[in-house]
Amino acid sequence: MKIIAKKTSLNGHIQVPGSKSHTIRALLLASLAEGTSYIRNPLPSADCLSASRAVPLMGAKIELEKDSVKIGQTWTVQGAGSKIHLPSNIVDVGNSGSLLYFMSPIAATFEGWSVFTGDESIRKRPVSHVVDALRQLGAQAFTAEEKSGTCPMLIKGPINASNTVKTGGELSQYVSGMMMAACRLNGTLKIELSNPKETPYLYMTQKWLESCGVKVRMSEDFKHIEVDGPVKIKAFDKAIPSDWEAVAFPLIAALITDSELVINNVDLSGTQGDEAIVEVLKSLGADIELDKQICSLKVHGGTKASNGTGRLSTELLKNKELHVNLSGFPDAVCALAAVSCFVEGTVFIEDIGVCRRKETDRIKVLKSELEKLGAQVEEGEDFLVIKGHSPVLADGKPNPEFVLHGAEVESYFDHRVAMSLACLGLGLKEGQEIKVKDAECCSVSFPEFFEAMNKIGAGFTKA
Repeated sequence: MKIIAKKTSLNGHIQVPGSKSHTIRALLLASLAEGTSYIRNPLPSADCLSASRAVPLMGAKIELEKDSVKIGQTWTVQGAGSKIHLPSNIVDVGNSGSLLYFMSPIAATFEGWSVFTGDESIRKRPVSHVVDALRQLGAQAFTAEEKSGTCPMLIKGPINASNTVKTGGELSQYVSGMMMAACRLNGTLKIELSNPKETPYLYMTQKWLESCGVKVRMSEDFKHIEVDGPVKIKAFDKAIPSDWEAVAFPLIAALITDSELVINNVDLSGTQGDEAIVEVLKSLGADIELDKQICSLKVHGGTKASNGTGRLSTELLKNKELHVNLSGFPDAVCALAAVSCFVEGTVFIEDIGVCRRKETDRIKVLKSELEKLGAQVEEGEDFLVIKGHSPVLADGKPNPEFVLHGAEVESYFDHRVAMSLACLGLGLKEGQEIKVKDAECCSVSFPEFFEAMNKIGAGFTKA
């Protein structure tokens, strides 16, 4: 499916779906629990639905509502508890790296072989770090093609907590998987990370485990983690907070258009690192107001902003440059790169090497597709530099140096790439348009994204 995006303005209220990161953690822990758990406001995305199909292989039973993509539903999970077992079939994680990295360490706690695979994208993502960590814990672990270091991945457990795992930790998901697996181990699992990244997600896992009665100790620098087991997890009834990663897209769309938008039900729990994007954008002059009482973001862009222009600029920053370290929330790279094209000045998006190992090589892909639109982008091993221009000068007159234009761009079946490029198209000059190929991939993290955006005036159409 091709989606066409062109100049528009947004107005009204939007609520983004629940967090994917929270939803998959909830599904796995509910499956390990004794009794019936209720997961309210889960994210009914492709990745989370893959998780709902995978965890029953370990003995849990999951009941979804009839409309599986409806926002605001409740999922019921009958936990396997003491009857949990080795996956009864090959685990196909679809496109979900989270499910792959979370569930494989849990599967390694059982005696016997388990096999993990997924779609074409998953079969290109690295698992050698998972294999190495599980081997340190006593498992036999291999990739089907040893030189590739990718799925299919074969694991023979059980692992044990007698050894300390020493690993890099640049990708947080497999570390979270080991932390959850510790619930089933006798003793204290110790994990030493030499270079922890995506640390807010480790904090999220810690909070989930602690809410289930698991004792977790984590150093302030996240390099030392201890989890005590075994623990009999009790069933729970929890609501999934909204997804900050999804909030980023209507947020940037409103800032680059003449818009007045309210994003409702934002998560203020502090467990999602992506909320930091608000302060990053405000440092550029973005007109964003956080209402903590009703948990909403009020966004005014363009001529609707308090200064009458909505101009984003690095002019008031040190050396007139914005340097953003995204190691804690790397999934924001697509949205931030897109909005940076509308910023007067140079934006350095740094410490994002992990983005080369996501659904796509996002550093390479963003440079390629943004340059098709006329953006100036430099690529490094773990950074992007974007030299942007505001559509308007400080006095509100058109900026002759703003040269972004329309084009047909590739999503590479990466949901965040697709959403960021589609939103970018909303801020182009009159008469210009972007066509985003394979845009249906947005369902991975934001079901009915285009429908939700069209309700506030985005005007997305199918080619």
